[in-house]
Amino acid sequence: MARHIANKDFGQHFLVDENILRVIERLAVLAPEDVVLEIGPGLGALTVYLAARVARVHAVELDHKLEQPLAVALAPHPNVTVIYGDALRLDLAALQPAPGKLVANLPYNVATPIVVESLDGLPSVQSWCVMVQREVADRFFAVPGTKAYGAVSVLIRLASERTGFHPVSREVFRPRPNVESALVAFHRATPLPADWRRVKRVVEGAFAHRRKTLPNSLELSGVASRAAAVAALDVVGLRPEVRAEVLDPEEFLALDQALAAAAAAL
Repeated sequence: MARHIANKDFGQHFLVDENILRVIERLAVLAPEDVVLEIGPGLGALTVYLAARVARVHAVELDHKLEQPLAVALAPHPNVTVIYGDALRLDLAALQPAPGKLVANLPYNVATPIVVESLDGLPSVQSWCVMVQREVADRFFAVPGTKAYGAVSVLIRLASERTGFHPVSREVFRPRPNVESALVAFHRATPLPADWRRVKRVVEGAFAHRRKTLPNSLELSGVASRAAAVAALDVVGLRPEVRAEVLDPEEFLALDQALAAAAAAL
């Protein structure tokens, strides 16, 4: 199992330090009744640790070459189900019993889309504890006006509150990554707006051309005409020269509502 070569295309970095598993347990607030979704179990170090502490683990793995080592590692744990496939394409909302927590050492190359899509794609998930690149973790809860602040920050902050953060040494992984990592934990704070997909489109369009003014970025992204964006900004009390990076998450909600109202009036 230890000789398995990590697949760089899948962003694999396997956990090899039990101390970090205990940090994950603390940040995830694991309980015996929990149903946990793990994405990217790798060689199963975290999976085995979870299986001994929760009721059920759904583990999603893309790399079929890991089937044999995972089967060996998980043989003593009948409360683990391994699903092979792309987590971004599988219907994980159909899992039974439904997972209430997402706890994972996420593959670096898909960490951000997995988290963002899970906000509405996995409505049963109420809390997250994920290992990601440090710069990605910093983006998740970045504040307006900072370099790290972007569409991901807005969407995650609209849906959740951060409950924990822990920098992670490169030495807990094999192979040793070239970037710093961090654990970030957060939980749902408020229900998502009914028009979440529309809000998401506005937010992502606003940051798609972040060096441009907000009306220009929204127009270039195909979200709204420049004139409609200027009018909507005026409704929420913002000047047309504003850029996306200075709006707080609540202002994006107001902007989305103003744009929707303007479109309905046409």
